[in-house]
Amino acid sequence: MKLTFEQYDIHQTPSESAAVFVYQDRAMFSRQIRSTQRKIRCAIPAAATGDFKGKEGESTSIYVQRGTRVRRIILVGLGEQRKISAEGFRRAAAVAARRARSLHTSSLSLIVPPSTKKFGETVGAIAEGAYLALYKFDKYLSKEKETPPEIQTISICSTAAARLREGKRIVGRTEILCQAVVLARDLGNAPGNEIYPETLAEAARESSVRSGYSASVLDEQEIKNLGMGGVIGVSQGSAHPPRFIILEYGNSRKQPVVLIGKGVTFDSGGISIKPSAGMAEMKMDMSGAAAVIGTFEAVSRLKLPVRIIGLIPAVENMPSGTSTRPGDILRHYNGKTSEVADTDAEGRLILADALAYAEQYKPAAVIDLATLTGAVVVALGHHATGMMGNDPALLQRLREAGDATYERLWELPLFDEYEKLVKSDVADVKNVGGRWAGAITGAMFLKKFVGSYGWAHLDIAGTAMLEEQTDYAAKGASGVGVRLLTEFLRRWRREVPRRFR
Repeated sequence: MKLTFEQYDIHQTPSESAAVFVYQDRAMFSRQIRSTQRKIRCAIPAAATGDFKGKEGESTSIYVQRGTRVRRIILVGLGEQRKISAEGFRRAAAVAARRARSLHTSSLSLIVPPSTKKFGETVGAIAEGAYLALYKFDKYLSKEKETPPEIQTISICSTAAARLREGKRIVGRTEILCQAVVLARDLGNAPGNEIYPETLAEAARESSVRSGYSASVLDEQEIKNLGMGGVIGVSQGSAHPPRFIILEYGNSRKQPVVLIGKGVTFDSGGISIKPSAGMAEMKMDMSGAAAVIGTFEAVSRLKLPVRIIGLIPAVENMPSGTSTRPGDILRHYNGKTSEVADTDAEGRLILADALAYAEQYKPAAVIDLATLTGAVVVALGHHATGMMGNDPALLQRLREAGDATYERLWELPLFDEYEKLVKSDVADVKNVGGRWAGAITGAMFLKKFVGSYGWAHLDIAGTAMLEEQTDYAAKGASGVGVRLLTEFLRRWRREVPRRFR
């Protein structure tokens, strides 16, 4: 699918379908409807009857018989003008794109409202919403011979000639970003017999060649030699050996930001096996790894002036005669030991090794992403990612990037009192903290392996794996984290505080 920016109005666009965004405010609504009718030389009955009022999420279609190239006009409601935001435009563009697809159109133009004040932000949001809303994971579906055409081209259109270069730049950047999100979604949605540690490592290598960053992979023996007992311990019940993936981008003289992604390609729970209901979703337990690979693809193709390191411990957690048992004790990369009270709390065991390994890079900041706990879904549902860490400035910068992309973060506390919940009688720490505050105790375990750097932990269990379709994400893997981290890193050089330099 191609994303472009063009200088067209609704009656000039060569697309098969065009979308016009309409505000709900009475005066603005009337003015926009009259203007649209004049340009397309066609009445809009739904507006006249009150069936379409410009409310948020509303849409209606008009078939144009003459006077314009375009034959289908889609009106999409924005709600009240004073309340509109970038997210409102994302959602409205998603409505338009899905409606256009239902009409079996192959090309769609989306007209930027002339009254838009934040031009760049609006153009990017419209492009994101339309592109991402059309995503489908259908590579394993048999195609019918008479399958209707999918949308091949999305054009963001404006009549402002002076903004043409700016619009093309923004849309080009957005296309790269959306392609990176799609990569993360595809990796997350792929079944466990397609993506396992070896093939996840290969996907990272392919992305690095395609996008211009470097990727190296440690095999099982190399991981053992480094003393990464968590990675070895979790993987030892599987026929698929583990991999430790290291990604690098940017000037090596700069202090890096380290991104760590949980790469459990399938999580059965191990000996502490999960119930069969819902276990199929555990193919998405590597969504943190997918987000890191997607972010590297976006950042390198956008040529952002930053240095980043990616660390992905990749394992499959399976029950067998060689599996780690409840009660076993593992020794991690930094020499600390953990008691495995529950083999289904495996993500923190592999992240512990990666967090300890990150210390050697003397990072400006370390951010880990993990589908770590069901407890965070209980706390926040599927609308926000749980965030915890040791550096308020870093957490604030992440929160701002989350607000800008609408991949919102909500901070949970890491009070010292929670530490006793992961205290072990026989090791330095145990990997579960009991019934209460599960998302926090998971982070508290990780904190034991954090070095002398600013650290943020993002528990994406609720936002990475969607139980139903949202505005511009299909059911399944959402690709969360790619837009968030890319925006965070885009701002990094421009706004980096002195303490991070």
